Amino acid sequence: MKREAAIVSLSAIIFLAACKEQKTADTDNKQVCITDSLAKMITMDTVKMSTIKNELALSGQVSFDDNHVVKIYPFSSGQVVDVKVSLGDRVSAGQTLATIKSADVAGNYSDLSSAKSDIAITKRQLSQTEYLYKNGIASERDYTEAQENYNKAVAADRKIQQQISINGHGSTNATGEYVLKAPTSGYIVERTANPGSFIRPDNAASLFTISDMKDVWIWANVFESDISKVKKGYDAQITTLAYPGKVFKGKVNDLSSVLDPDSKVMKVKITLPNTDMLLKPQMFTNVVISNTEAQQSVAIPAAAVIFDSSKNYVVVYKDKCHLEVREVSVIKTVDSITYIASGLKPGEVLISKNQLLLYNALVDE
Repeated sequence: MKREAAIVSLSAIIFLAACKEQKTADTDNKQVCITDSLAKMITMDTVKMSTIKNELALSGQVSFDDNHVVKIYPFSSGQVVDVKVSLGDRVSAGQTLATIKSADVAGNYSDLSSAKSDIAITKRQLSQTEYLYKNGIASERDYTEAQENYNKAVAADRKIQQQISINGHGSTNATGEYVLKAPTSGYIVERTANPGSFIRPDNAASLFTISDMKDVWIWANVFESDISKVKKGYDAQITTLAYPGKVFKGKVNDLSSVLDPDSKVMKVKITLPNTDMLLKPQMFTNVVISNTEAQQSVAIPAAAVIFDSSKNYVVVYKDKCHLEVREVSVIKTVDSITYIASGLKPGEVLISKNQLLLYNALVDE
């Protein structure tokens, strides 16, 4: 095997110490020893038993927390005259979002004017009937009927005023315009209102959605073959293209009970705090779900494994001049830990840093 470059590097820091045994005619027995200078460059780790950790890589997307949003619906049909905010804008409570022209609102004010006239008329009739009744000219029936008519007019006026109050009192006027205002502070995360668009009487969609964005949801996609590998409470690590060096940590909060009919994946939800407002709705994410199995195995640092000729090896340390290259069978590698099926025992010591220099010298010995 050609490892001239590695051996040249090795020769600068280790030496081949000859055994004191007599050389035979065809064999020259040598040992590879660790010099003091090399000892400062290597790292040794002890083989341990550990529970096996599983990881599952998924794709996902950021969404706002539906538990902390306010959806704003039109309270009357009409036409959108003006929209004051855009998607993603920060708004304060009471800020104007849109202006809408509505025939229904104008009709309410017209009805209110008619109700006021009815009150004035019925009140005058009641006063006249009461005078006639007290002077014995009108009957009690006429007086009672006049009272009922007046009470009906007052009730109709009160009903219309309540309708106007419910439908944005103070934000409407007799011309039929009404102003939609933000009921709370937050960010516009959804907007369907556009200037000139019409709102049908049977409209069931919200015009705006406001979220405080303090928490966000990550919806991850789990393929059918991986459903058994994800459970509620498992740890999750989320990375984004926008912040490649930052890892957001959370836990699986909820699992969907059905598969998406289009993508044929199961959705899992991960709730994350968003204190720095880094995560935005619709961002794509990479999600790694991890959990620990009940099964245990020998575990070593992944950096200690040397892959050569389709096999895995480690350098076992017994003493300064007693090193051994040993083949191992790898179960899998998760994060920085490699789980070993055979080849090592707990308590053994191996070299996990710069071991390749020693490996080259030992296999070429």
